[in-house]
Amino acid sequence: MAADQPHIPVLIDAILKTCAPIKGTWLDGTFGAGGYTRALLDAGADEVIGVDRDPLAFKMAEGWVGEYGNRIRMVQGVFSRMDEFAEDLDGVVLDLGVSSMQLDLAERGFSFLRDGPLDMRMSQDGMSAADIVNTATEAEIADILFHYGEERASRRIAKAILRKRSEAPITTTLELAGLIEDCLPRPKPGQSHPATRSFQALRIAVNDEYGELFRGLQAAERALKPGGLLAVVTFHSIEDRMVKRFMQARAGKTGNVNRYAPEIAQEKPAFELITRKAVGPEEDELALNPRSRSAKLRVARRTDAPAGEIEGKQLGMPMAGGRR
Repeated sequence: MAADQPHIPVLIDAILKTCAPIKGTWLDGTFGAGGYTRALLDAGADEVIGVDRDPLAFKMAEGWVGEYGNRIRMVQGVFSRMDEFAEDLDGVVLDLGVSSMQLDLAERGFSFLRDGPLDMRMSQDGMSAADIVNTATEAEIADILFHYGEERASRRIAKAILRKRSEAPITTTLELAGLIEDCLPRPKPGQSHPATRSFQALRIAVNDEYGELFRGLQAAERALKPGGLLAVVTFHSIEDRMVKRFMQARAGKTGNVNRYAPEIAQEKPAFELITRKAVGPEEDELALNPRSRSAKLRVARRTDAPAGEIEGKQLGMPMAGGRR
């Protein structure tokens, strides 16, 4: 994608429709190629704070960001700390999909279809996928693949990784992808690549994505002003479950598990649910962008109740082997 080519983000029409009218100050916690930021500004937002941990995102924006003057404020960092640099927000939008600019660059090591170093670091620093693959124990690797990627052959793949790395370190994406392919049956037509779940799991572990989401939802609760909107786009079931349970719990919609147990006193809800069910893409968006097929949008509105806390286990957040 060229630096000055507009990026069409997933479910943006649904976000603009559900959150209308767009006004005030919004935070785009996953700035990426800037598609949500541009759309929010064009729809009427006074200012958008663009947050991304990847320095490449801001370099790519240099060709167009000047068009909006001081209406864009960029912050290199993680959205889980948004309440440290933003407050009284009118809206927060999070797109939890992997940016195409990361997948398309072989040297970033995210893709099993392109040969490159086994990296996967969104921030371009810290522990890499190669570090995990070459230093973690067999049990830790299996745990990551199973809990973060829902890979049923996790133990078989972990054994193969240790066997391979005993000969020489595993350093490239295609080397790892080929090893995983050898552990699994040949996919049938229409099925995903055999390495899909394992690469997803390693990427999530490297970037602590579930921890970021868990902390980010709570940070949004603290940063939004009463009436402010939280819009989250997810791409797989675990993330959607976490977002759904967070919004339901903070909206006081969880109820009692046991109808015979004494009713638990509920604190005043911090959110009001705007979308009762997840919103998916329309047919025209699917035709234009097949990547949107698995996307789900959930939106909630902040009340005037004080911000509270919630535990990860309440959201069904996977925990893998302590390597987080």
